[in-house]
Amino acid sequence: MPDVILPVLDEAEALPGVLGAMPDGYRPIVVDNGSSDGSDEIASRLGALVINEPRRGFGAACFAGLMAAADDVVCFMDCDGSLDPEDLVPMCSALQDGADLVVGSRQPEAGAWPVHARIANRVLAYELRRRTGLGLSDIGPMRAMRREGLLALGMEDRRSGWPLEMVIKADAAGWAIVELPVTYYRRSGRSKVTGTARGTIQAIRDMSSHLRTKKD
Repeated sequence: MPDVILPVLDEAEALPGVLGAMPDGYRPIVVDNGSSDGSDEIASRLGALVINEPRRGFGAACFAGLMAAADDVVCFMDCDGSLDPEDLVPMCSALQDGADLVVGSRQPEAGAWPVHARIANRVLAYELRRRTGLGLSDIGPMRAMRREGLLALGMEDRRSGWPLEMVIKADAAGWAIVELPVTYYRRSGRSKVTGTARGTIQAIRDMSSHLRTKKD
């Protein structure tokens, strides 16, 4: 029964749809990161395990969810309606076929991905390929891996650099990293990170700190 970790900050609008689309046998763990719209109460009513993480930051929420997870397989995904939980099924199947980390490569519908955010993602993916040789096209938020393996990586980032730190450390540990396409929809409401240029710049700064640890 894979655990699906869902970092949440004011996602009351999107929660019913995301939790309602969760595949059978997948347990949602909603990590509320300081919502003021009752997201935690909504998630609890809908049957999710709810964890409250007062320390703000995407990585902080992800780590809190990881600590609460119990299954051997853990997944991560945004809870804003931009991703379909059903895409986790083939990603988890890839783990059974030998992958250690499966990353969802976002295939956006029209208007789903702001231009500034898409450009930033391409630059980061290029720098990752240049410095590590990894052929990833997307540093996306939808992931699947084994819990004990992720704990062993010693994740330290508690902000927006968490996704890139995971890939860099997994590569250094010799993990088999696989990328699978996932549909990317227009989200519900406005993104706290990629929806604004300021948020995107902060995410780039957080992620770039990990790239600087890799030599050219």
